[in-house]
Amino acid sequence: MADDALNELGFYVLAGGPTSPKPLLGEVRDAEQIGLGSGFVSERYNVKEAATLSGAVGAVTAKLGVATAATNHNSRHPLVTASFATTMHRLTDGRFTLGLGRGIAPLQAAYGLPPITTAQLEDMAGILRRLWKGEAIFDHNGPAGHWPVLHLDNAFDEDIPLLLVAFGPQTLALAGRAYDSVVLHTFFTDETTANAVTAVRRAAEEAGRDPASVRIWSCFATVPDPVDETDLLKRTVGRLATYLQGYGDLLVKTNRWDPEALARFRADPVVSTVPGAIDTVADHAQLAHIAGLLPKEWLASAAIGSPEACATAARAQFDLGVDGVILHGSTPAQLAPVVEAYRTLPRPAGAERWPANPGAISSTSKPSESSR
Repeated sequence: MADDALNELGFYVLAGGPTSPKPLLGEVRDAEQIGLGSGFVSERYNVKEAATLSGAVGAVTAKLGVATAATNHNSRHPLVTASFATTMHRLTDGRFTLGLGRGIAPLQAAYGLPPITTAQLEDMAGILRRLWKGEAIFDHNGPAGHWPVLHLDNAFDEDIPLLLVAFGPQTLALAGRAYDSVVLHTFFTDETTANAVTAVRRAAEEAGRDPASVRIWSCFATVPDPVDETDLLKRTVGRLATYLQGYGDLLVKTNRWDPEALARFRADPVVSTVPGAIDTVADHAQLAHIAGLLPKEWLASAAIGSPEACATAARAQFDLGVDGVILHGSTPAQLAPVVEAYRTLPRPAGAERWPANPGAISSTSKPSESSR
């Protein structure tokens, strides 16, 4: 296990659409071995249920930070979510961050879940923090919902970081004023990333917080050599195309991309007939065809090529103002040469002070002795 962990670097466990959760166990062990600081857990309603995966990460690691990025607060009762986070907090001795997000609106609607609003995410942050401090909440009636009683344990006095996966201006502002950490979206341009950092810091300052107290992560697609053509297409073209399927209007608007290119993408007969998420079900011919539909600059915000080139590109993300970079789309085994190359570069100022917990800025998130 690497003693000199790079806590400014993270990765997503089970990136993409796996058919089994079991590879996670090897991934997180490899991550600790090469010195990655954090493992981020995304959620899909198949074999990527976030609570189970988070527990597995915590159980087989000793130093790796863990965060959901993200789960949705409306898919579980708030007591279940709060208990999950507290359990993870104790299991990992303070290495866990609970990350929330809006989800994909069309899927939420299809599943009969109410749309997630900014007001709900802010309300839920307040509820969770009160529960973790042992408070009993009576007759809560707010944007997140109405509950007669919410209570975990009056002995609790926990500091569990909250993370928000943020995209648009309202969510970025919310992250700045009410959350401890934020994960930006993959395939953000440099300009978009820098603007997002400014928005988060400004909102924190306006809320009377220290702008530097919000830990901001860039989610940076990273696909190092060697990689075969189909895999490269799946982890770049396929991944971006899947995002465009789910929330293309927002991504195009945020990056100030050409909306006509998005319209052509959506109208294409190959795209419209792929039966599911493109990064999961499309074959090589379909991916190659879709690659021709996407403007080259849309895929430019990624690290692709030699490990040295990927490491240099990842290091450059810090110049945009972020505090951490998630090397997204590759396993720790694939990222090992990139991490090795990164170690030859100057680390960002202050990086050695970041804790492993990806939502914390200090080590104060340890479980309190009185509540163990």
